[in-house]
This record gives sequence, C-alpha cells and structure tokens, in this order.
Amino acid sequence: MENTENVDYLQRVQIIAHKEILSFKEALIYLDVSESFLYKLTHKKSIEFTKPNGGKIYFRKSDLDSWMLQSQSINQRVLEEKVLNHLKQNGR
Repeated sequence: MENTENVDYLQRVQIIAHKEILSFKEALIYLDVSESFLYKLTHKKSIEFTKPNGGKIYFRKSDLDSWMLQSQSINQRVLEEKVLNHLKQNGR
C-alpha cells in the first residue's frame, strides 16, 4: 500500500513539474506546506491566486516561485559588499 502511495505521489510531482497553473492541492505539494498555511496566505493576500467564477483557487507557478524567494537571505560577503557600496555612495 505504501509503495502505491509513493508511486502516486511521484506521478503527481511529475505532472506538476510540467504545468504552469496549479490547483490548490497541487500548490500544496509544490510548496510543501499545510492546507491551513496556504489558506492563511490567500486570506491575507500574501500570495497571488485566481478564483475563476468564485470557485476553486488556482496559482501560477511563477507566483509561487516569487513568493518562495521573496525573503532570500544573503551571505556575509554579499552583505559586506552592499554595506561598503552604500558607504561609498554616501561619502562616508
């Protein structure tokens, strides 16, 4: 039974990889988040979605990617370069 579930999951992941628009359930798999968390994001309008005719919720994969990458952390070297550039530009 567990092996069958793994095969089903892998098939769904492969299908998702080729789609541009994802359903709510597909977005859960793609983002690897809980249902309640994704509902909170849509309720707060923290993530872009469409709801054609007031029905099901759909997401552009590119919007999900943007949301995932919005709070990128930068490494120490990049941060130091930004600080030095800022100081140079402000004459300090």
